[in-house]
Amino acid sequence: MADHAGENESFVESVMDKINDKLHHDSSSSDSEDEKEKISPVEAAKAKIYRLFGRERPVHKVLGGGKPADIFLWRDKKITAGVLGFATAIWVLFELLEYHLLTLVCHILILALAVLFLWSNASTFINKSPPQIPEVILPEDIVLGVASALRIEINRALEILRDIASGKELKKFLAVIAGLWVLSILGNCWNFLTLFYICFVLLHTVPVLYEKYEDQVDAFAEKAEAEIKKQYAVFNVKVLSKIPRGPLKDKKFL
Repeated sequence: MADHAGENESFVESVMDKINDKLHHDSSSSDSEDEKEKISPVEAAKAKIYRLFGRERPVHKVLGGGKPADIFLWRDKKITAGVLGFATAIWVLFELLEYHLLTLVCHILILALAVLFLWSNASTFINKSPPQIPEVILPEDIVLGVASALRIEINRALEILRDIASGKELKKFLAVIAGLWVLSILGNCWNFLTLFYICFVLLHTVPVLYEKYEDQVDAFAEKAEAEIKKQYAVFNVKVLSKIPRGPLKDKKFL
């Protein structure tokens, strides 16, 4: 009888332990679900934040990352300032001082060759070692890589122009026409060098300012995009929808 009673007590204890474990597991799972419910609205809110041009990555990654992105975003202020200073000096030489490219290149080569030639010949008289002129060779893989990347980008641009010219996307057509019209106006105001210098300066200033005031710019861009879509809808109803479509619009060629 005593053994039978002990077995009953051990059986009851094992059943109670299983019930407690089950309750503990349910409570822990419910707590984890509550935590997920608390976190999910925050993540959903972050996912719904508007970013300019539908951007999903940081500005540094959008610019390609690495050293070029560091220069554009002023991660290394000395290098960025040096690049801008060099570009400004080139612009001043060619635009303000009206120096010509061929003349500048020839003068630099004349000065460099004269200094190296005199140094090499005078080194025997002044008991100093001649200048160590490095052997510069362009690696084939780098040249082929640049040419391949340039070819891909040119083909992509030609494909976009082909799609626009074929009349497939009206929005893209209007955007390209407006962009070319603005470029024509800018080209009439400034020459190519000045326009290139302005774009170069903007490339080194706009990204870092956008990264600094990202939230404010995105909020303003969201409102502007909504207003543009609203005006485009009105323009589509009043003008674009009344333009007659050609008979070959929906025709399928076998």
